[in-house]
Amino acid sequence: MNFAADMPGLAPFEPGMFSLVVYTVMVFGLMTVILILTSWLGEKRKSPEKLRPYECGIIPTGLARLHYPVPFYLVATFFLIFDVEAAFIFTWAIAFRHLGFVGWLHISFFIIVLLLSLFYLWKKRGLDWGPVTRIAPPRKTTSF
Repeated sequence: MNFAADMPGLAPFEPGMFSLVVYTVMVFGLMTVILILTSWLGEKRKSPEKLRPYECGIIPTGLARLHYPVPFYLVATFFLIFDVEAAFIFTWAIAFRHLGFVGWLHISFFIIVLLLSLFYLWKKRGLDWGPVTRIAPPRKTTSF
């Protein structure tokens, strides 16, 4: 027997939603009480040892900022671009029969644009990881 269907004014939520809302309110209430109690009852002594940053048991020395070379960011960007490409191609492959020839044209155009961008990256040496050796142009000498 479903009482919620008989009396629509008593349970405006979907079945089970009311208990979820009550549970969520109780969890947030308990979290608030615990945080207030710990800040009120906790010890508040500051010392240089407590104020020192903790890095996995290692005493920090030097600057915290590390300078990463640009190729790390380039590779991360390329990975994101081509990973998203793989996700698009995979979803197209799943829906291949429903999309038909028009879908095939769209994914072909998409792949061609991505291949052009890959060749552009290759031409600009964006995928090279080794040290860069640039050949200086020959100097013009003037003779009098």
